[in-house]
Amino acid sequence: MAEEHKNAVDFKVDRSNLYREESFTDLKVGSIKRLTPVRPDGSEDKTRKKIFVGQTNIITPQGSLPIQGAIQAKELQQAIKKFPEAMEAAMERLIEQVKEHQEKEKDRVEKSESRIIVPGR
Repeated sequence: MAEEHKNAVDFKVDRSNLYREESFTDLKVGSIKRLTPVRPDGSEDKTRKKIFVGQTNIITPQGSLPIQGAIQAKELQQAIKKFPEAMEAAMERLIEQVKEHQEKEKDRVEKSESRIIVPGR
């Protein structure tokens, strides 16, 4: 069994897809991560584009809900400017996913209830 479990996950790091991660925050609204592509020796790989990712939390009746989304930007200043727009888009995607999940769950419950045989009907 140990041998079977050992081969279930590939833990090899993809040396051709490495990034250095830096985080910037205002300690209020959220943070922006800048992922800079690097070579296996740690030097910057200028043949690939930097990636910016925004992160924030919204407070709901059930508690804090993390939201994360890509920011289409080339530099940090541009990412800061686009942060609100990117977080709104991420929140809209999250809301759509929740609605889809609720619809699927509703359909599942309705289907399972329709299988119940009630005597006398």
